[in-house]
Amino acid sequence: MRLYKTKNGIILEKNTQFYLSNVDWESFINDDDLLQKTEQLTSTLKPGDGSLLKELLPPIGNNQELWACGVTYLRSKVGRQEESKASGGADFYAKVYEAERPEVFFKSTPHRIVGHNAFVRIRKDSTWDVPEPELTLVVTSSGKIIGYTIGNDMSSRSIEGENPLYLPQAKTYDECAALGPCIYITDKPLDNNTTIALEINRDKKKVFEGSIAINQIKRSLQELVSFVYRECSFPHGCLIMTGTGIVPASDFTLKSGDVIKISIDNIGTLINTVR
Repeated sequence: MRLYKTKNGIILEKNTQFYLSNVDWESFINDDDLLQKTEQLTSTLKPGDGSLLKELLPPIGNNQELWACGVTYLRSKVGRQEESKASGGADFYAKVYEAERPEVFFKSTPHRIVGHNAFVRIRKDSTWDVPEPELTLVVTSSGKIIGYTIGNDMSSRSIEGENPLYLPQAKTYDECAALGPCIYITDKPLDNNTTIALEINRDKKKVFEGSIAINQIKRSLQELVSFVYRECSFPHGCLIMTGTGIVPASDFTLKSGDVIKISIDNIGTLINTVR
């Protein structure tokens, strides 16, 4: 089952059929029994086709927050060490990868987040920028994972690499994250072989591609949720990025006009263009 947030309402996709509902998005998804509720709702609606999927919005409520986890994959640890070596910060990333407490940080409020086919930005004061493709958890106020979406955690490697204390500036700014195109709802854990794939095109030519399975995440998804929710309440629920395992080489940086495509099994493909 997939849920899409659109300007016309919520679109529910089940068995290649689509259903339009005008229920409130935020209160609808913040439900520990979301799958069962969605099944019941589709039984009362008239099915349509894919033409209902117009003007997709990022699948996050106006009162929700987007958080993120870092250095959860070995490749991410190595990448962060490479970029921060000159500043002497490499040891921080090595230690957090092995530590009991993971790196978690606030990423964005909804107004800085864009959806499918929208523009993302690179900072004007940055010289080295990459997209970070991430499995993103949809979590209720009780801390239960009820769905999954695709996240693009735009990141300034030059700013974070200069000093780890610059992380908020490297991560949080206007159009710094993309979510979508939908929320995949399931009552079963994702298959460990679920694959995340990244493709970047420039002037209609592929300039980067990579993929990784989520079984390479060092920590369990519920463990990451538990640390985000530790001493923090989320009365409307929360979305949590789980880190990236795809890190372009140090000689690659995004440019205006680049098209970023992130695909995750069962969820779909999130496409954004760099402004």
